[in-house]
Amino acid sequence: MSSVSVPPPKCLQKTFVAPRRHMFGPGPSNVPPRILAAGAEPVIGHMHPEMLEIMSDIKSGIQYAFQTENNMTIAVSGTGHTAMECAIFNAVEPGEGVLTAVNGIWGERAAEMAERIGAKVNSIVTTAGGYFTSEEIDQALAKHKPVLFFLTHGESSTGVVHPLDGIGDICHKHNCLFLVDCVASMGGAPLYMDKQGIDILYSGSQKVLNAPPGTAPISFSERACTYFLLLSMSFFLDMTWLANYWGCDGKPARIYHHTAPVSAFYALRESLAILAEQGLENSWQRHREVAEYLHEGVENMGLKLFVKDKNARLPTVTTIVAPPGYDWKEITSYIMKNHNLEISGGLGPSVGQVLRVGLMGGNSSKASVDMVLEALRDALRYCHKSKV
Repeated sequence: MSSVSVPPPKCLQKTFVAPRRHMFGPGPSNVPPRILAAGAEPVIGHMHPEMLEIMSDIKSGIQYAFQTENNMTIAVSGTGHTAMECAIFNAVEPGEGVLTAVNGIWGERAAEMAERIGAKVNSIVTTAGGYFTSEEIDQALAKHKPVLFFLTHGESSTGVVHPLDGIGDICHKHNCLFLVDCVASMGGAPLYMDKQGIDILYSGSQKVLNAPPGTAPISFSERACTYFLLLSMSFFLDMTWLANYWGCDGKPARIYHHTAPVSAFYALRESLAILAEQGLENSWQRHREVAEYLHEGVENMGLKLFVKDKNARLPTVTTIVAPPGYDWKEITSYIMKNHNLEISGGLGPSVGQVLRVGLMGGNSSKASVDMVLEALRDALRYCHKSKV
């Protein structure tokens, strides 16, 4: 007579095989064989000397990708949302002011996170597809006097790459930290953390880096480190603990904090190695050229690009105005079913307005563009179009 009342699930008695697809949405992107192989290496202990060496390599790779010499540079065990919370939870106390720039979903998310820890949150808002001038930011900082200003560099929900030059200086004039989300832009668009005066910068592993989701690069300037709280709102994301685990605090001994995702760190290290081999400037140029090739093809089909300003178009994620008369969900479903290819609809303020095509890292090629354009042409031929 068995002592267990819940039987083994039948679904787990079948072998699972993941489908192979062209991941041309806003992320995650396809993981190349070299990175998959790295992630499949034998697991070692998260405190073993070899693991600490891998973490040191990751730190160097992030410093290169971010173009920073910040010592306080690590990879958080979690996705980009985890890094967003890590940044806010370690720099802001309840009752302090936070200003978020909202031109898509990520400014909204940052505002919600700050509100949840009791910060006094204000936002500047512009239409989806737009961005803010330095004058608008300066005026908002003077009015609200926050300790932290949040801005998204690569807004994947709307396809905007936001200008960064000069904003760090404006923030520092107002004694405010400058926090930037570069999840969708790192490696795909020019970014200089130190030169642009960015105090906290974070990204994700699953976009241009082509690693599996689950690790998030983040870096803090010396100025930002002075804001670290004596007791963070989160134990898991407490930078005083994480700094020790990553060897950033200068102490001779590292203390156990959490069991790091060892295999994910293998993959992240390999992805950063590939970016270093290719060279940042080469990666930036390739993403720009491929995006322009896609833009030309889309417009030649009679479709419109959502972001009007050519200089503000994110090279990694292109937003196409949803074709009038079509159901965007039918288009994306048709393309997935008939071309085994993922593109997606809008997110947050762009829902129902756009189709989003993400060509990042190894997926950023003219061959990928040709596949997307053919799939779109096919979908527009066969999907239902209303007469309205």
